[in-house]
Amino acid sequence: MEQNIFESLPLSSAVLRAAQELGYESLTPIQASAIPLILEGHDVIGRSSTGTGKTAAFGIPVVERVSRIVPNHPQALILAPTRELSLQISGEMRKYARYKPEAAVCTVYGGDSYTAQNAGLRASSIVVGTPGRIMDHMRRGTLLLDELVTVVLDEADEMLNMGFVDDIRQILSSAPERRQTLLFSATMPPAILALTQDFQHDPKLVAVDGGQRTLDTIEQFFYHIPQPQKMRALNLLLQRYGQGRSVVFCNTRRMVDDLVEYLTQAGFSATGLHGEMSQSIRTRVMSDFKMGRLSVLVATDVAARGIDVEDVRAVFNYDIPDDNEYYIHRIGRTGRAGRKGESHTLACNSAQIRRIKELERFLRTPIRRAYMPSKEELFALRRDAAKQRVLENMSTLASVNWSPLVEEMENEGLDLRAVACALLQMNEGGRVMELPDVTDIVPTARPQTPPSGRAAAPARRKNAPSGDMVALTASIGRNQRIAPNFIVSAIVEGADVPASTIGKIDIYADHTRVEVTPDSARRILQTMQLARIKGNRVRFSLANPAPKRPAKPNKKAKK
Repeated sequence: MEQNIFESLPLSSAVLRAAQELGYESLTPIQASAIPLILEGHDVIGRSSTGTGKTAAFGIPVVERVSRIVPNHPQALILAPTRELSLQISGEMRKYARYKPEAAVCTVYGGDSYTAQNAGLRASSIVVGTPGRIMDHMRRGTLLLDELVTVVLDEADEMLNMGFVDDIRQILSSAPERRQTLLFSATMPPAILALTQDFQHDPKLVAVDGGQRTLDTIEQFFYHIPQPQKMRALNLLLQRYGQGRSVVFCNTRRMVDDLVEYLTQAGFSATGLHGEMSQSIRTRVMSDFKMGRLSVLVATDVAARGIDVEDVRAVFNYDIPDDNEYYIHRIGRTGRAGRKGESHTLACNSAQIRRIKELERFLRTPIRRAYMPSKEELFALRRDAAKQRVLENMSTLASVNWSPLVEEMENEGLDLRAVACALLQMNEGGRVMELPDVTDIVPTARPQTPPSGRAAAPARRKNAPSGDMVALTASIGRNQRIAPNFIVSAIVEGADVPASTIGKIDIYADHTRVEVTPDSARRILQTMQLARIKGNRVRFSLANPAPKRPAKPNKKAKK
């Protein structure tokens, strides 16, 4: 439930104007409770886990409180567990600071260029980042905390689950004693309570659980399909599950426009909604959608704030949002007023599958794997719908007017079966849409864990590179329950190198040997020192040559 008015807050005209342009006309419960306390300078513990407007609850007052830019000396520091969440928070913060130049935002995370981040740190008053990269910049002297006014820990429980507790403690210990500390967490385990006791002063608790939207009425599914087939997959899913009104979510305005063009050409009644549209056009689009003149609305997250239609049959995540709250907000467009709803999410690679698993853990509810509907299934649905229309018409007196024509055709010896098929085809008219070909990516079986004390068999990957390779050693192994896919995903994301440059992977008890191309080896050694894999600090180094097995002695029978 929303309450209060943003204009009632003691905000500057610059911040208030930005909030109004974002469509913030009223406060969610956590915003109503937290923002006044933060503006007054109190330390705050916020317990709120879903789509309750948490980012704005700390982001707007943080922007309000910063006053100047001093190179490499930010006034606000926001810690987040992942680079995706860091980028999401930064994006929102820049929107709040749109009319306040002194509230410049910089994002720092592993795998990105230090050069670019150093330039950003010299020109920012607000820094958002992951604990590991924040520590790197502190050690390099490119991030100094002595001017900090506010520190924010967002998703603190997740950061602790990922093993960042020591980094967080060191960062907070390096910040000024007289500062404001804001901690937001979905749960309050003992480690979180210990942080509050050690680093907060008389914190005010803001516990907003009532604002969480129930997901009990929404069935959630995901599909693993190849990237080139993504539009065609959405086409099939809309034909199968999109009867009535449906909303498709994309992450960018460009994708909204491209998708609307494709769906329109495919025969759907679709249009887009994004933040760069004028208010008059957005109002007209929403009116058409509510009145049923449109069946498919393709939207970005920001534009979707105004979608409040009770009978949306299904939501489709064409792109997966980086922010958990955005996902909640998206699928909450369906399953309203006691009705059942469905959400269907497209995933095209292993990183997106992991993102879905993260959402599953966050929501504490299953997002079930599903497979694309077959053409036979869709043809059967079309036949059932045609049969229903025929049955409805048979119950009217209109059939009496056509009886003489039917008798005439029967007397002429026409096959009434063929006549009925022709009439059904005519009834479909131009509504019949093509059924494109889409192939699901079928999961492969996991390799069995090798017996204790033996090295895992080499993980030979399809399309692995050939030619000269460089062997690296990672300081993590079977003792940490590591598997080849963890190594590959960490390197791809952390060093920003293609998976195709990674070759054979041998996992031993306390280390892993990875073969990569020379260019990738240089990139990994430059960017992934003390990286994190499954919450463990991992160091990469050049490997020693693989030991050659001694030749077996030629045992000849004694004479």
